[in-house]
Amino acid sequence: MSDQFTGSFVAIVTPFKDGSIDEEAFRNLLQFHIDNGTQGIVPCGTTGESATLTHDEHTQVIKIAVEMCKGKIPVLAGTGSNATREAIQLTQAAEKVGADGALLITPYYNKPSQQGLYEHFRAVAKETKLPIILYNVPGRTSVDMKPDAVARLAADVDNIVGIKEASGDLMQISQIVDTCGPDFTVLSGDDGLLWPTLAIGARGVISVSANVLPRQMADLCLAAKEGRMDDAKKLHFEMMRMNKELFMDTNPVPIKAALYLMGKIGPELRAPLSPLSEDHTKKIKKLLEAYGLMMFL
Repeated sequence: MSDQFTGSFVAIVTPFKDGSIDEEAFRNLLQFHIDNGTQGIVPCGTTGESATLTHDEHTQVIKIAVEMCKGKIPVLAGTGSNATREAIQLTQAAEKVGADGALLITPYYNKPSQQGLYEHFRAVAKETKLPIILYNVPGRTSVDMKPDAVARLAADVDNIVGIKEASGDLMQISQIVDTCGPDFTVLSGDDGLLWPTLAIGARGVISVSANVLPRQMADLCLAAKEGRMDDAKKLHFEMMRMNKELFMDTNPVPIKAALYLMGKIGPELRAPLSPLSEDHTKKIKKLLEAYGLMMFL
């Protein structure tokens, strides 16, 4: 059982400046996470606005993450697509620049069957040596990969080693933990459900909130791993407001606003995402103030 993809992995934002990747801000964010206990980096996920990155930008972001994190913490690159051929290309590009693993979302919009999902992930895995973490987030994709399909992939494909589960269904997650066995890594895809998900056998999280609370998220995962469930419970409730209010608008709009107000990135989003409303911006300011994170008003 590998511990490479356990603990707190941040679903890191992609900073933009004048329509391009803001490399300096991105490097500074990566160093912030290395310094503050984050146990892994996930570039080019939903939070990283992967849907609106070009293929060249996608590779650029992963390459920078690898350069900054090599020998320190693993880089689990988002390389999924709703087209199997494109997912293969993105995964191979991530492998070429040195990523430690690939996070592959279930194909969105197409709404494949459970057999279609099985064949998609098996096809991608066949074309790479990278370990693969599946990603199930039906609220984004309109398709829910069921435990039976996950168990088949875990049993049949050696380099499919885990899943980020964001269905919000603790019974479904329990079934995956139970049927896939101890060598298969289950990661929470829902910050607000991290503590109960760890309690039923998950081994970490791919987190949005860790963008601003890296130490707390890492400490929660460590507390659960060491069986200090009272400490984990305390951290769960300490972060509960943050975990809820960062989703007042479509992710990553609120988290990028928070990081901007903390002085860590510029305010840019990529269309069709648009900035927070004035009312929501005020709420984010109050949230940051409550956690002692506000840099300027």
